[in-house]
Amino acid sequence: MTPTKPSVLFVCVKNGGKSQMAAGLMRSIAGESVDVDSAGTKPGDAVNPLSAAALLEVGVDITGEVPKAITAEMVRDADVVITLGRDATLQEVAGTRFENWDTARHRRHAADAPGPRRHRHAGPGTRGRTRRR
Repeated sequence: MTPTKPSVLFVCVKNGGKSQMAAGLMRSIAGESVDVDSAGTKPGDAVNPLSAAALLEVGVDITGEVPKAITAEMVRDADVVITLGRDATLQEVAGTRFENWDTARHRRHAADAPGPRRHRHAGPGTRGRTRRR
């Protein structure tokens, strides 16, 4: 039997900000060792330009990503499904681990906040540590 890579699916409502950012950071940190995808429960038309700009500052490019709708297959095939925020809700599937990362308390530190207030959670080589200015 061939070992398979672990897989994670990040989900938010529009798949234009939080879930795209989380997926981009995970890809940057984990590389090819994890299959990473993102989707939305009610996807928008484009990635939020402020979210994309914030990640470009740490060397992660999500400008080529396109929001997409979540499917039952995506959920079933993921080892871990992470919903970001309180608004994206999913029916849990047996055999898949589900987590919710509540982002409501971080809204005042959103991607559109002025540079010094923006948290820099990750970048190439940071392994998720917060960098302070």
